[in-house]
Amino acid sequence: MKPVKCVVWDLDDTVWSGILLEDHRVEPRPEVLAAVRRLDERGILQSVASRNDHDTAMARLRELELADYLLHPQINWNPKSNSIAAIARSLNIGVDALAFVDDQEFERDEVAFAHPGVLCADVADLDRLLDDPRLNPSHVTEESRSRRLKYLADNRREQDERSFAGTREEFLATLGMVFTIAPAGEADLRRAEELTVRTNQLNSTGVTYSLDELRRFAESPDHLLLVADLEDRYGSYGKIGLALVERGPVWTVKLLLMSCRVMSRGVGTVLLNHLMRLARADGARLRAEFRPTDRNRVMRVTYGFAGFREIETREDGTVILESDLETIQPVPAHLTLNVG
Repeated sequence: MKPVKCVVWDLDDTVWSGILLEDHRVEPRPEVLAAVRRLDERGILQSVASRNDHDTAMARLRELELADYLLHPQINWNPKSNSIAAIARSLNIGVDALAFVDDQEFERDEVAFAHPGVLCADVADLDRLLDDPRLNPSHVTEESRSRRLKYLADNRREQDERSFAGTREEFLATLGMVFTIAPAGEADLRRAEELTVRTNQLNSTGVTYSLDELRRFAESPDHLLLVADLEDRYGSYGKIGLALVERGPVWTVKLLLMSCRVMSRGVGTVLLNHLMRLARADGARLRAEFRPTDRNRVMRVTYGFAGFREIETREDGTVILESDLETIQPVPAHLTLNVG
């Protein structure tokens, strides 16, 4: 079962009791308010898909101090399935990583028909939904608890970028980005485990690793486990990258991943280029394992852009790539690289 990354709420007779356009003073359901806060503490994002008047609904959500919990709310007169798709695009996650809560069976059925991977639930079954394993991560890190705040910072970046008069490259240069790469310490391992579970698009194999496995890799002299952080003038993105390398005369990148949240920041190849520099300095050849999934084609493109060529395809579908390490891209001019 894939974890749910975002819960999408209906409003009328779901978040609040009653119909907003009939009573502008509708009151929120206490059990929903409690659920919103519990989900936020678990690091699960939340949004809204409601057929309603946008300005009236947003005004009431702000009065109830709920607006900041709800990212990219879709409040319009379109089918709920369209709103669900728009939320997934805005958050840059798969539609199958969403849950949808609505009191109306028709609305749930419409969403389920259009998006079979969405977990649909009646608000009357809220307790059962909150107990669902897909909404209960095994570990909740500090980064998980601050995930919503990071998305809100992303929104401010995007708004400022839209109003920026220059080119995208010029805007990136104003951010003061600092990209830090360091060996994974004990305090990083839970977040590293979370990254392997949650990251689908920018994940070279789709393989997940347990906390104990990652700890063994971090302690092994035959492996290199690196984590990457990114920050800019808006704040920290947190730990957004992970690399696992098996060392020897031939180095093999067993896993390379980057959080989808930084796709537009021009940092996608920084960690890979760092591995290439390390392998070359060690006098080793460098290979990488790539296992295609339904979501990670962009990682195959990333390897190709870095000069990796295919040398073998195994029976299980794993593609072995190799770099001659002759050409390694420089660090992008718009960021500073720190190596721990």
